[in-house]
Amino acid sequence: MSNSPIEIDLLIEARWVVPVEPHAVVLDDHAVAVHGGEILAILPADQARAAYAPKERVILDEHALIPGLINAHTHNPMTLLRGLADDLPLMTWLQEHIWPAEARVMGHDFIRDGVELAVAEMIRGGTTCANENYFFPDVIAATYRKMGFRAVIGLPVIDFPTPWAKTSDEYFSRALEVHESLQGEPLLTTAFVPHAPYTVSDENFERIRVLSDQLDIPVHLHTHETAQEVEEAVAKDGMRPFARLQKLGIVNERLLAVHMTQLTDGEIAACAAAGVSVAHCPESNLKLASGFCPAEKLRAAGVNVCIGTDGCASNNDLDMFSEMRTAALLAKAVAQDAAAFDAAYALRAATLNGAKAIGLGDRVGSIEPGKRADFAAVRLDALETQPLYHVASQLVYAAGRHQVSDVWIDGQRKLSGGELVDVDVAGIREKARGWRQRIAAGDDATDA
Repeated sequence: MSNSPIEIDLLIEARWVVPVEPHAVVLDDHAVAVHGGEILAILPADQARAAYAPKERVILDEHALIPGLINAHTHNPMTLLRGLADDLPLMTWLQEHIWPAEARVMGHDFIRDGVELAVAEMIRGGTTCANENYFFPDVIAATYRKMGFRAVIGLPVIDFPTPWAKTSDEYFSRALEVHESLQGEPLLTTAFVPHAPYTVSDENFERIRVLSDQLDIPVHLHTHETAQEVEEAVAKDGMRPFARLQKLGIVNERLLAVHMTQLTDGEIAACAAAGVSVAHCPESNLKLASGFCPAEKLRAAGVNVCIGTDGCASNNDLDMFSEMRTAALLAKAVAQDAAAFDAAYALRAATLNGAKAIGLGDRVGSIEPGKRADFAAVRLDALETQPLYHVASQLVYAAGRHQVSDVWIDGQRKLSGGELVDVDVAGIREKARGWRQRIAAGDDATDA
């Protein structure tokens, strides 16, 4: 007597499944079985048809199914500042344009509307998780929850008043309130996000280190972003920012160091030894002329390198396909090695490495049994991706985000045939245009 097929929620049959783990593997004509938002099995499609009775069967006959992309460094409310102050160096851009604009408009409505716009853009581009770094994390979390998007919610700390908090004690008390409020959330976790070494005191870094250890959450920090930052730190503190962070106990396996364009070989070795992750934001770094992250040196040393877009105010998009390609090409030029940062590693950096960096490596980032069902399907039959010799190379060097057809987060369909599911696209567009009028006119925010 033969066994009856197992009833499950979803069976996705794809021409290619790219699990990311094992590394550089591409599975032809395979299927992924999903139930309760969890990956049950990856097996040949013909075997899957015999083994499972799915409520929904999806056939992707010209597609690569990949893990959902993970944007390891974002400021997603800033999507509403896209293109506001382009072609300027970092500190001019930040101090003379971005910070003044934020001071005028930052509030609940701005945060919510910016995140909604960002989530819609990310889903359309195959991104299923963002590592968020901005103020009003309570509003950010509520918006991600409403849209069913996976995110790490940053708990900001900075040494000057903002509309979110006025004093160090208030930053920490509010951070802990948000952290507590998100316990048990299926799609949301937290990280401390001290802005940068030049805007956070030793005392506050020490408080963050203690709390990060106690709560077992990451520390997500801009550092060594520009040569000017490093030079000013040496003049002020008598040491480079990384050495100061080491002295304060921040350099450990919970640290996600963002940008890292100015590194010595000794600092790279120290990152590897301590288990530090590095979020490489190549396009933002290029646009602001911040410098070149030595991504291949970091990879070769064993550092966990992941990829982020940074915010739309400095990028100007949330396109992780473009970011993967730029990361791979730039790494080759910086290393003067055409074999550096190859396609399979670029895809890993945009998926599993990002998951590991933000404390979610056991949940997402690869297509493996027991992990959550976060996927993106990429059509590869377009003329722009023909002929096809190597799937990973095509995904990184030729495909674009417009070829993403379907997206799932935690087993729930978020993009179907290129169309967003349960998202008010017209409403998001209308609100974005309203913010453009207010910001361009210099109006202050009127919401809380």
